Amino acid sequence: MRTLSYNLEKHKASGELVELAEALDLDFLCLQEADTLALPDELGPMHLADATQRNRLGLAIYHRRDRFEAQASQAFALKKSLHDRVARPAAERLLASRMLDTDSGREFIVASFHAAPLTALNSLRRAQIAAAHAQIEELGPELPHLMVGDYNYPLFKNSLSNRIAKSGYDLSLSDSLTYTRYKFFRGHFDFATSARLSIDSVTTLPQGASDHMAILVTSKLPESNEQHVIRAARPQPRGRANGWFRSAR
Repeated sequence: MRTLSYNLEKHKASGELVELAEALDLDFLCLQEADTLALPDELGPMHLADATQRNRLGLAIYHRRDRFEAQASQAFALKKSLHDRVARPAAERLLASRMLDTDSGREFIVASFHAAPLTALNSLRRAQIAAAHAQIEELGPELPHLMVGDYNYPLFKNSLSNRIAKSGYDLSLSDSLTYTRYKFFRGHFDFATSARLSIDSVTTLPQGASDHMAILVTSKLPESNEQHVIRAARPQPRGRANGWFRSAR
C-alpha cells in the first residue's frame, strides 16, 4: 500500500494534491492543516473518506476508489496543549478510517494525526500518541493499522521509539528530514507509527509549497488470517466517549 502524508501548511500546498495522487499511484492520502471546507470529494483517482469538521485547519483522508472502501470514520479531540486552549486551532487531532480492501476482503485502519505544536512538552505529545493508538484500537480491535502525520517531535525520537515499541507499536522515520524551516528545529517531524503490518519504506518527497515535506509510506498487510477478514455480521462501533462516530462518506 502506498500512503502519502502531507501537512499542507494552512492549505498552501492544496494545489499539488491531484498531481501527487496521480504521479505516485497512491492508495491513501492523509492530510494535516487542510481547509476541510475547501476540499473536494474527488481528487484525481481518489475519494474523500472523511475530514474533521470542528478544526480551523483540519485533517482529511482520501482513498483509492477502485480498490478500497471506507467503512467508518472517527475523529478524536486528544489532550489539549496550552496553545490549543488559547488559540483553538485544532479541536480534533486524530482522524481514523476503517478501510476494506475489496480485492481480499480484509480490513485495516488508516489514520491521519497532528500532534500539539512545539510550544507543548514532549510528554504531552507522547500522551497524545498513546491516546491515539488506544482510540484506533477501539475503532478496529486487533486490526492492522497505520497512523501517519505531523508528530511535531524533532528531538529524542530514540526514546519515543522505545516507548512506542514497549506498547506494541513500531515507529518508522523517513529517509531524510521533513522540516527545515527553522535552523534549531529541523528534523523528522512527519513519520509513521503502525501495528500488525510491515513498513517497507518511508520516503521524503521534494519540498513543495508547504514548510513540511510530504512523506510516502509503502507498507504491507500481514499474511491473511481469520481476524483480518471482514465478517458481514460484525457490528459497527458505537462508542462516543472520547470523540464522535459516523459512517464514512
